[in-house]
Amino acid sequence: MPELDQRVSGPGDETVGQHAYLTRFLLDYTAVPLTGAVFLRGILPAQDTVRVVTGAADAAAHELTVFEIPLSDEDGEPVTAPLLLGWTRTLLSGARPRTDVSVMGMPLIAVDTSALDPAAPNDTDRALRVLRTLAWPFVETAPEPALCGFLFTGQDRMRLYLATEKSDGRVAADVRLTGALTALLAALPALIGEEERWAADRLDPHCARAVDLTAW
Repeated sequence: MPELDQRVSGPGDETVGQHAYLTRFLLDYTAVPLTGAVFLRGILPAQDTVRVVTGAADAAAHELTVFEIPLSDEDGEPVTAPLLLGWTRTLLSGARPRTDVSVMGMPLIAVDTSALDPAAPNDTDRALRVLRTLAWPFVETAPEPALCGFLFTGQDRMRLYLATEKSDGRVAADVRLTGALTALLAALPALIGEEERWAADRLDPHCARAVDLTAW
C-alpha cells in the first residue's frame, strides 16, 4: 500500500480555526463510541480537508481507517461538526472500501460527500451538545496554541497538532498521558516554541516540525 507522503503546507487562519473547531466538537467521541465499538482515534489536519481516524480503542495502525473529508460542502460553505459527525457515521455503517493509499501506516480513504447522506444525531449527541455548549461557551479569543488535531499513538501516548500565531506551520507534540500532566499542559505553549526541541518527522505529513515531550 503506497504511503501518502505529500506534506501539507502552512495553514491559514481560517483553516486553523476550522480544524480547531472540529477537534473541540468531536473530542467526546474518543470515549463515547461513534457506532458499535468504533471510536474516534484521531483528527489529522490537512490542506483543505480533515482526516478522521476511526477504529477500536486497542486497534493497531493498519486496523484503523482514515476518512479524508473536504472542509467545504458543495456550496463552498465550511463543513460543520455535526455534519462531519453524521458523514463519518454513515461511512462506518458500510464495509470499509479498498484503498491503495495510506498515511502514517493507516489506510486512507478519500470521501466524495456529494452523494453522502449524514446519519441523524442520536440522543447522546444532543445531550453532549447541550452540555458542551454550557461548559465550553464560544468565546471571541481562541485558545493559544490552537489544538488542530490529535492522534493516539500508543497505550499512553498521544500526538497533539498545535498551531500558534508565531509558527509557520503546525507543531506535532508527542506527550504521555501519565505523569505530571498539569505541569506539562501549563508549560506546553513555551515548550513547543523552544527551537532546540524541534525535529523533522518525514513520516507525518500533517506537521512542519515535531517536539518529543514524552520524557518531560
